[in-house]
Amino acid sequence: MNAQAQAAAAAPKRGEPVTLNFANAEIESVARTMATITGRNVVVDPRVKGVMTLSTERPVTPAAAYSQFLATLRLQGFTVVESNGLDKIVPEADAKLQAGPVTLGENNAAVGNQIVTQIFKLNYENASNLVPVLRPLISPNNTINLNPGNNSLVITDYADNLRRIGRIIAAMDVSNASDVEIIPLKYAIAADMVPLLTKLVESGSSSAAAPAAGQTDSSYKTTMLAEPRSNAVILRAANPARVSLVKSLIAKLDQPTMSSGNGDAGNIYVVYLKNADATKMAVTLRAAMASGSGSSSASSSGSSSSPTSSSSGLSNTSSSGSSSSSSTSGSSSTTSGPSLNSASSNQPSTGGQIQADPSTNALIITAPEPQYRQLRAVIDKLDGRRAQVLVESLIVEVSSNKAAEFGIQWQGVLGNVGLGTNFGSGSSNLATLATSIAAGNTSTTLSNGLNLGVASKIGGTYVLGALARLMDETGTGNVLSTPNLLTVDNEEAKIIIGQNVPFVTGTYTTNNGSSTSSPFQTVERKDVGLTLRVRPQINENGTVKMVIYQEVSSVDAATASNSNGPTTNKRSIESTVMVDDGSIVVLGGLLQDDYSGSVEKVPGLGDVPFLGNFFKSESRTRKKTNLMVFLRPIVVRDANTSSTLTLDRYDMMRVQQQSVSPQAHPILSAVPSASELPVLPMAGDRKATVPAPLTTLPLTPPALSPAPATP
Repeated sequence: MNAQAQAAAAAPKRGEPVTLNFANAEIESVARTMATITGRNVVVDPRVKGVMTLSTERPVTPAAAYSQFLATLRLQGFTVVESNGLDKIVPEADAKLQAGPVTLGENNAAVGNQIVTQIFKLNYENASNLVPVLRPLISPNNTINLNPGNNSLVITDYADNLRRIGRIIAAMDVSNASDVEIIPLKYAIAADMVPLLTKLVESGSSSAAAPAAGQTDSSYKTTMLAEPRSNAVILRAANPARVSLVKSLIAKLDQPTMSSGNGDAGNIYVVYLKNADATKMAVTLRAAMASGSGSSSASSSGSSSSPTSSSSGLSNTSSSGSSSSSSTSGSSSTTSGPSLNSASSNQPSTGGQIQADPSTNALIITAPEPQYRQLRAVIDKLDGRRAQVLVESLIVEVSSNKAAEFGIQWQGVLGNVGLGTNFGSGSSNLATLATSIAAGNTSTTLSNGLNLGVASKIGGTYVLGALARLMDETGTGNVLSTPNLLTVDNEEAKIIIGQNVPFVTGTYTTNNGSSTSSPFQTVERKDVGLTLRVRPQINENGTVKMVIYQEVSSVDAATASNSNGPTTNKRSIESTVMVDDGSIVVLGGLLQDDYSGSVEKVPGLGDVPFLGNFFKSESRTRKKTNLMVFLRPIVVRDANTSSTLTLDRYDMMRVQQQSVSPQAHPILSAVPSASELPVLPMAGDRKATVPAPLTTLPLTPPALSPAPATP
C-alpha cells in the first residue's frame, strides 16, 4: 500500500484530537488531510510543489493542527488565502493579488499565518510619516500603501503581523504631534531665544520643501515662535520627547546674568534719574535707538513732547503783548510779551522698550543685559547735574526836565477905548484872572512861579490892570530796577513785577422803554509793570547764549479816567545775545532829548530891545530821558557756588533791613521793631567767590549828547 492510501486509512474523524506524523509527505496530501480534519475546503495551486514534515508529540485539536500546517507552509514560502469559504494554498509572492479578506481596523478572527489586507485610518499622525517606520516590519513580498486623501494606510500581510502593526500605529497616532506649548521666559528675550533654539533643535531640518521618499514630513517639524507681548515662546513639537528637549534647553538658557543683580525683575530695569526729566529722557533715548536701527517712524511717537521754538526762541504776538486771553471776571491773568518756549507735553508716552514714570522720575527699560548696559552708559552721561545761570538785569532810567516862563500882560481904558495884552502861554492870563477877582472868587489861584499884579479900585472893586509872571522849573528822576532770575541751563525763566490792570473791551445795555437796565461791561486784564523772560544756554567755551524778552510798561496817569480806557506806556527789548560768564552787556536803551519853546508878543513893540519884554510872553521846556538796560549772567556749576551766592544775597538783604530799623524810643518802646531776617548757621562758611551784586557796581550811563541848537 502506498503512503497516500495509508494516510487516507488512518485519517481521523472530524473534530477529534489528532496526532500529526507526516515525514516528507507531499504538500498536496497533507493539505487534503487538513481539509478532512478541519472541514475546510482547501485548494492547492499547481505551482505549489514539494514535501513537508509535520508532527506532534501529543494529540492536538484540528484548529491547532491547521495552524501548525499554515506555519510550516509559511516557512517554505507558501501561504493560504481565504476567499468565499475556500482556502487557496498559493505562493507567498502571489498572495497579495488574490481576493483575500479586507478588514477596517483590527481583525482578531483571522488566523495568524493567513494573508489579510487591513486599512488603518489615522486621526493625528500623518500617514506619510509612518510609512518609513512600518515598511521594515512587513515581509518583503507584502505591501504597505498610503492614501493622502483620508490619511490612511493600506497594508497586506499576515494577520498576526497586522495585529502587531496595529498596536504600533495606535501608540504613534496620538495628539502629541499637534499640541501647542506656551513657555514664558523670565530673564531672556523671546525674540532672541527662538533663533537659538531653532538652530539647536532642528539643526538644518527647517526646509519647507516636500519630503522625499523615506523621509519625515516637514509639516510636523518642531516649530517655535516668539510672542513679544508676554515674552513667551510658542512651541509645537512632533512628540513629547521633543517638547521635553526644548523645555530643558530653555531652562538652561533662561538664566539671569550673573553680574546684573536684577533678581526677579529679569530683563526689566528701573533707573531713577537724579537731575534729568524722565519723560524727556525717554523720548531722547527712543529717538536714538530708532535712528540706530535705521527706523525713522519710532521717533515720531515722542517728537511732540520735545519743545520746539523758532530760531530766536521767540514767537510774534500782537502789539498789546498779551499771549493769551483771560476771562471777563479777571480771575486768570495773561502774560505780556512772547513766550520763549512753545507748548510742550510732559505726559508720558507709551510704546517701545523705554517707558517714563513721571511720578517717580524714573525710566523703565525692557532690554537684554548688553543693550541695557549701553543705554545705562548714555543715561549716566545725560543725567548729570545741570549748571544754572543767575541772570541779573539792571534797568536804569534818568530823566531831567527844565521849564522857564516870562511874560507881562496889561490892560486898561483910555477914554472910550480899551487897551491891553492877553497871552495864553501861562496857565492863567490877565483877562481870566481879572474876571475871577471882579466876581469875588476867593479860591482863585495864580500860576506857578512869581506873579506880580497891579490893580486899581474902581467903584469899590479892585480891577487888575497888569500882571507879570516869572517861572523857572527843574525836575530830575532816577529809576533803578534790578530783576534777578536763577534758572537751569537751557530752561526758560520768567519774572513779572507789576499790576494786573483791567481794560474795558465792551459794554452792553438793554433799553426798556424809558429806562435803561441790565448794563454790564466786558473787561480784559493785562499785566502792567516789569517783565523779564530769559532762556540761557551755557556753551563749552564759557560763554552764555541768552534769548531775552524784557518789558517795562506803565499806565499813563493822564488817561487813567479816559472813557475809552487808559493808555499804556511800553518799552520792550527782544534780543538774543552772547555774553561771557560774569560779564556785563548792554541790551539797549533810549537817549531822548525834547526841546520846545513858544513866544507870544505884540508885533513891533515886542521886538524893541529891553522895552519889548513888557509886550510879550515866552516859555521854554527841555526834557532829557536816558534809559539803559544792562545784563550780567553768572554761571553756577556746583552746589557750593549756589549756596555761597544765596548766602551773599541773603546777608545783603539782612544788612539793608538793619539800616532801616527804627531807633530805640522811650515812649514807643511798646511797639515792636521791624522784623529782620534770621542769621543763617552757614553764613560764615563760604568757600566760593561770587561776584558782587550788579547794583553795587559803579555803573554810569553814557553822557547825553548835546542838544542841537535851535535855529
